[in-house]
Amino acid sequence: MTKRFPIAGAAALGIAALALAACQSSTKTPSPGSGKSASLQAMEQVAIAAHKCWIASKDPAFKSYQMANELNNFGGTPRFLLVPAKHYGGKPLLVVQATGGSSRVEVFGPLMSEPVGDRIGADIQRWQTGSKECGAAA
Repeated sequence: MTKRFPIAGAAALGIAALALAACQSSTKTPSPGSGKSASLQAMEQVAIAAHKCWIASKDPAFKSYQMANELNNFGGTPRFLLVPAKHYGGKPLLVVQATGGSSRVEVFGPLMSEPVGDRIGADIQRWQTGSKECGAAA
């Protein structure tokens, strides 16, 4: 002998089952900083300091450049570029990046062979270790 449930009863039973399943599934809130690669964490730290010390401070050594931030690119290589201030889409003059799971920051581009290159290298090295200090102007 089979019993037939009315359609309304079956719908109510289905909704109750879904509600019960939703209550039982647990969603974990990620802890701050989780899910970020070592390279992204390193580059966020360096990019914030570079923007503060070079661009926002209106440092004369960097007045003719602007930052093009590419920290969340899809290639797994968080980076930022310094490009000519009057030509945002122009060829990058400086590339600062970290790759994959590494927190090692690489710096290259034509600006590194200019007089400001030594300062750029020292600043990046200092910021990579966690310092937020701007250092001496070139």
